[in-house]
Amino acid sequence: MIALSLAEIAAVVGGQTHDIPDPSVQVTGQVVRDSREVEPGSLFVAFAGERVDGHDFAAAVVEAGAVAVLASRPVGVPAVVVDDVQRALGALARHVVQKLGATLVALTGSAGKTSTKDLIAQVLRHKAPTVFTPGSLNNEIGLPLTALSATEETRFLVLEMGARGIGHIRYLTELTPPRIGLVINVGTAHIGEFGGREQIAQAKGELVEALPSEAEGGIAVLNADDPLVRAMAVRTKAKVIFFGESGEADVRAENVRLTDKGQPAFRLHTPSGASDVTMRLYGEHHVSNALAAAAVAHELGMSADEIATALSEAGSLSRWRMEVTERPDGVTIVNDAYNANPESMRAALRALAAMGTASRAKGGRTWAVLGKMAELGDEALAEHDAVGRLAVRLNVGKLVAVGGREASWLQLGAYNEGSWGEESVHVSDAQAAVDLLRSELRPGDVVLVKASRSVGLESVAQALLATGAEGEVSAR
Repeated sequence: MIALSLAEIAAVVGGQTHDIPDPSVQVTGQVVRDSREVEPGSLFVAFAGERVDGHDFAAAVVEAGAVAVLASRPVGVPAVVVDDVQRALGALARHVVQKLGATLVALTGSAGKTSTKDLIAQVLRHKAPTVFTPGSLNNEIGLPLTALSATEETRFLVLEMGARGIGHIRYLTELTPPRIGLVINVGTAHIGEFGGREQIAQAKGELVEALPSEAEGGIAVLNADDPLVRAMAVRTKAKVIFFGESGEADVRAENVRLTDKGQPAFRLHTPSGASDVTMRLYGEHHVSNALAAAAVAHELGMSADEIATALSEAGSLSRWRMEVTERPDGVTIVNDAYNANPESMRAALRALAAMGTASRAKGGRTWAVLGKMAELGDEALAEHDAVGRLAVRLNVGKLVAVGGREASWLQLGAYNEGSWGEESVHVSDAQAAVDLLRSELRPGDVVLVKASRSVGLESVAQALLATGAEGEVSAR
C-alpha cells in the first residue's frame, strides 16, 4: 500500500485511535486479514467470523511487525477502531485508489473472469507496472484488499468483480470506481440465486452503468458474441468497444484453430492492425478471453503486435484452472477443479476432446472426472444431464461421475446418449474415483478433473499426480 499515517487512516475510515502513542506513524506494508501474512509495516484487518475472530490475534500481529489493527473494538494494542470493519476497509480502498491515480480496469462475467483477468494483467505488464486480483478474491473484502496492494509505481489496477445478487457490483464499483469496464458473458452460473439469465445480465450490467462518460475517458468493453452483453451498450455513457468472433467486433479473431496439443491459435485483428497469436493455454474458450484482454490493451495504447506477443507468452496464473501436468509415466492430468458451471464445463470438455487427438495417437484415452455444478436451482437436472450427453458427443473415452444426486444425473445423461458398459461410471466420492483411476490409467491417457469448488475434486488431481511421481501406473 502507499504509505499512510495512522492519523490519516483514522480520518478516512471515520475511526478512533486507541493505544497509539504516535498517530503520525505510517503503514508502509500490506493491508492483510490473515495473521500469517503480516510483515513489518502492515495494517491487520480484524474480522469477526463464525469460527475465527481476528481480534484474538491482535497482540500476535503487532509483535510480528504490524503497525496497528483495524478493529471493531479496542484490543490492547495500537488500533483504529470503527463501527463496521468491512465498510472501513472499503473506504480506505477508495481513498487509496483516488490518491494513486492509476487506471482502474474492472471486469465481470458468468464464466472466465479469473482467466481473463490473468490475461489482461499479463498483457498490461508489458506496458507498465500492474496490480491485479489474486485468484478469485472478487468480493467486498477481497477486492479492496487487492486495491490496497497497489503502490506508487502501479499504473494499471485490474480488478475482478463477482456478484451473487442485484446491487453487488454497484457496491464494488463505489469502492473502486473503474475507468474501463469489461463484461465477458452472461451465463447460468449462480442462476439458482439470481432467478434467470435476464437477472444475471441486470446485475453484470451495473459495471458499465458505473463508468464515467466517454468525454471523461470511460470505456465499456463488451462481448459482441453474447446478445445479453451486447445489449448493455445502451446502459452506459462510456465509449463502447466490442470484442468477439463476430465480423462487427472492433477486436476480433479470424482463422481460429487448435494445435495438436489443444492450444488455441488465431489471427488477431484490432483497429490498429493485425497479428498472429498462439497461446500457451488450453481450450478454444480462451480465444474469447484473449480478445477481451486485447480490447482492453488496445484502448490503453498497445499495438496489435505488442498484444499478440504478450498473449502468446501468457500462462495460467491461478491454480486449479486448466492446469496441465504430464506425469513421468506419460499420463496427463488437467486440473480444472477450482469451480464449474455449465459454460465452463462445456468449454473444458471441448478442450479435453481437442487434447485427445494427440493422446489417441499415442494409444491413450480421454477421461472426464466430473462432479456437481452448484447453485443451478431448477436447472440443475437438465444442465447435468446435458453435460453427460456432451461428453459422449465429444467422444470422451471414459466418464467418471463423482458424488451424489447431481453426479448420477451426469452419468444418466451419458448413458441415455449411448455411453454403455464401462464407458461411464458413477462413483460415490473422490477416493473411489482415485482408486478406479489408479487401476485403469495407462501411458498416453488424459484426465480432466472438474466440479464446483464445494466438491473438492482437486484432491483427485493431486492424488493422481502424487501417484505418477511414485511411478505407479497400470500397464494395461
